[in-house]
Amino acid sequence: MNAQVLDTNMKVVKSETLPESFADINPHNVYLYVKAYMSNLRSANAHTQSRSDVSGGGKKPWAQKGGGRARAGSITSPIFVGGGVAFGPKNKVNHFQKVNVKQKRLAFKCALAEHAKKETLFIVDNIEIPSGKTKDAAAMLAKLNKRDYLIIVSALDEKTDLAFRNIKNCFLIEVGELNAYWLSAYKSVLMEKAVFEKLTKEG
Repeated sequence: MNAQVLDTNMKVVKSETLPESFADINPHNVYLYVKAYMSNLRSANAHTQSRSDVSGGGKKPWAQKGGGRARAGSITSPIFVGGGVAFGPKNKVNHFQKVNVKQKRLAFKCALAEHAKKETLFIVDNIEIPSGKTKDAAAMLAKLNKRDYLIIVSALDEKTDLAFRNIKNCFLIEVGELNAYWLSAYKSVLMEKAVFEKLTKEG
C-alpha cells in the first residue's frame, strides 16, 4: 500500500508506504459508514395528511341504506378526492444512524488504503494556485490525467478555492472535512505532504 509522491510536474518520483494499521481492514466498515453518512443527510420533508388531519368529514355523506351506493361515513376517507392519504410519508421520521468512533476510523483507514492499493493516492508538497485562475488549476490536473480528483489541503486559501471550484471533476476540501465518504466518492485522491503525514501519524 503505497502513496505516489509527485514532483512539481505531477510526475511520480517515489512512493510512501502507509502504516501497518491501515492494512487488512474489512471493507464492510466503509459500507456501513457511507450508508449512515447518506442517511444522516436526509431530511424528512415529505408529509401527507391522514384522514384525521383533513378538514371536514363531520357529516355522513349519504344515508347508510337505500341509495344503491357503498356505505360511507366521512368524505375525509382516502377513497374520496380531497380525502386523507393512506400510509403516506410523515415528517416525523428520524433517519439518523449512529456510527461508533472506532468504526469511523476503520472506515477512513480502509478507504484510504484502497486508494493506495489502486495507486490512486497522490502526494505533492503544496497545492496552491496563486493566480486564482481555473485554467491554471485545470492545467495542473491535466498532467495527472485522471477521471476525477478529491483534493485535500492543510488550509484552504481564497485564490486556490476560486481556481478549483468551477472544475466539475474535482472537489477541494480542507483536511478537517475529510471522511470515508469523500474518499469513496472519487476515483483518485491528491493531497499535500503535510496532510498525508498528519493522517498517517494519527493512524
